[in-house]
Amino acid sequence: MSTRTRLLGGALVAFLALAGAARADTISFADAVSTLAGDCGSDIKKFCKGMNLGSGRIQNCLEAHAAKVSPTCTSTLASVTTSIEQRLAAQSSFTAICKHYVAQFCSGVVGEGNILSCLNKATRVNEGQCGQAITDAGWR
Repeated sequence: MSTRTRLLGGALVAFLALAGAARADTISFADAVSTLAGDCGSDIKKFCKGMNLGSGRIQNCLEAHAAKVSPTCTSTLASVTTSIEQRLAAQSSFTAICKHYVAQFCSGVVGEGNILSCLNKATRVNEGQCGQAITDAGWR
C-alpha cells in the first residue's frame, strides 16, 4: 500500500472515528469522501463550517448537532463508517488470512503487489476467506 493511500486512509479514519465493523460491501476512500460530501455537505457547512477533517472533528460536530443534522447525513455517516472500517480491517488482516494460500500458490513471490497479483490468479483463493479479504480490502 502506498504512503499516500495510508495517509488518506488514516485521515479518513480520524475523520470517521470508526466504530465496530460489520459484513458489507466496502467503499473506496475517495468514494467515501464524495458520498459524505454529497449527503452531509449542507450539514457540515451549516454546523461545522471551517473545521478540518482530522481528529474526528467533523464527526464530533455532527454528533453534537445530531438533533438538527439531516437523517440522510446520519445514515450515510453510519454506513460509510462501517464500510471504511471493514476495508481497513481487511487490509490489516490480509497477511494472516491469506498466509496459507501465499505458501501454497505464491511461494517465492516477493512484494505485496506481486503476491496480490499471484493470489488473484489462483482460482481457489477467490472462493474462501482470503478472496473475501482481498475483495473487502478493495484490491480487486
